[in-house]
Amino acid sequence: MTSTPHPLVTRARRLAHDLLVPHAERVDQEGVPESHVEAVKRSGLLGVGAPREYGGADAPVAVARETAEILAGACCSTWFVQTQHHTPVKLLATYDSPAREKWLRPLASGELLAGIAFAHVRAFPRVPVRAVPERGGWRFAGTVPWYTGWGLNDVLLLAGVTDTAEVVFVVAEARAQPGLSASEPMRLAALTAARTVSLELDGLWVPEEAVVLRASQEEYALVDLPRAANASPAVFGVADAALDLVAGSPDGEETARSLRARLDRVRREAYALADHPVPQECVPERLAVKTRAYDLMRAATTAAIVAGGGRSMGLGSRAQRLAREGMFLLVQGQTAEARRTHLGALASG
Repeated sequence: MTSTPHPLVTRARRLAHDLLVPHAERVDQEGVPESHVEAVKRSGLLGVGAPREYGGADAPVAVARETAEILAGACCSTWFVQTQHHTPVKLLATYDSPAREKWLRPLASGELLAGIAFAHVRAFPRVPVRAVPERGGWRFAGTVPWYTGWGLNDVLLLAGVTDTAEVVFVVAEARAQPGLSASEPMRLAALTAARTVSLELDGLWVPEEAVVLRASQEEYALVDLPRAANASPAVFGVADAALDLVAGSPDGEETARSLRARLDRVRREAYALADHPVPQECVPERLAVKTRAYDLMRAATTAAIVAGGGRSMGLGSRAQRLAREGMFLLVQGQTAEARRTHLGALASG
């Protein structure tokens, strides 16, 4: 955590206090409104890690983590919609591509919000979405099982795999169009509010200038899998919010103090590992710490349920919402290796 609040941390706290927290239970039941998205756009948080020359803040990674914790603890559905945005921004900023000059500035400045449609690439050698070169561009066919923010996002970062196992990332408009259609929003146990759909790609054509990155599947996995082993700041944000409820309840102060001390230790360890200069190293250690973070989040949200008593069973209960959001975070971005590590830890007690 930063010792002196960065301006974006201050804005995130104000956004959480003034808008996200007061409406979080309603949003959980009714959906993330466009007004929430517009508020996030105006805050500058969408450009937290983006280059200054493209309108971003180029803030330290510690600031990005702290703002993510604040948003996730305030309204996890709104956090989840906006968190998709940061990966397209990072790829556009990192790789010199035909798409950079068109898309990076409006994304970094918050003019536009991006979503992501590429988690299916982790299913390789199964290929849910294929990319085929055609007529100075690429044609995509298949199914994107999960796409969050439909109707809220302006553009999406889509990936498909070629017959030669090359992963092709492109930017496309996030709207129904020839070759692209969306399912009805999914009804989920948690974060239904984030407007998650599946996308059907029936020959969507995207021009070559929309390409952000082309990499072999092996190269992509080398970067993606170690990154997926890191603990999400959202886990700490939801746990902190739950412990705030526990601390404010009768008989809960000591429980909250004990759990928060353990949570802070795991947070420091998780972020130190995430900052390791060689991303491919310490993956087992990262996964082990990630699992410990899950355990503490689960303990914190359980404590909030217990502290709330029977009131926690109401759909308008903040404790119950946080518990369901915590359940969602257990599988968000899950890889096979992370699942094996987590199940193994649960089996060993």
